Amino acid sequence: MILELHTNRLMLRKMELSDSARLFEIWSDPEVTRFMNIEPFTNEDQAKQMIALLDNLAKENQAIRYSIIESESNTIIGSCGFNALDFENAKAEIGYDLHKDYWGKGYIPEALSCLIEYAFHGLNLHRIEAKVEPENVNSIKVLKKLHFTYEGTLRQSEKSKGKFTDLNLYSLLATD
Repeated sequence: MILELHTNRLMLRKMELSDSARLFEIWSDPEVTRFMNIEPFTNEDQAKQMIALLDNLAKENQAIRYSIIESESNTIIGSCGFNALDFENAKAEIGYDLHKDYWGKGYIPEALSCLIEYAFHGLNLHRIEAKVEPENVNSIKVLKKLHFTYEGTLRQSEKSKGKFTDLNLYSLLATD
């Protein structure tokens, strides 16, 4: 698994424990976590635990999460990665988040384009999936911009923050 990827403005680096303070700042913001399946974090230890969990999944080739670093400032501005890797079926599910100060500047499409390229050409995957709450219009715009196809709504598919939530399923194939 490649630990570092680059774009024009970004470096995607496998998450490290030393990223916890900045990721806590991002994951403690209710606006950022609104459509994530976590409650806003209340202390940095939660970020450290999340990074450790993701690191264990990466060691088992089940997932990998990258810190998104703005190259010019060397600042962590979010994270993205493969929430689930299924090599047997040549597919992965992607996820992403971004500090709200960086919303609307094209960072997520840029980071995801790099991740998609790696998935199809580095990992030889065939399918990438994204599950998005129907109300998360900005995330849906990103997926449409990247030519993901809407496949349907998974009704009350996931329990998040104490309630069952619908998720829209989007996919991108290597042959698209």
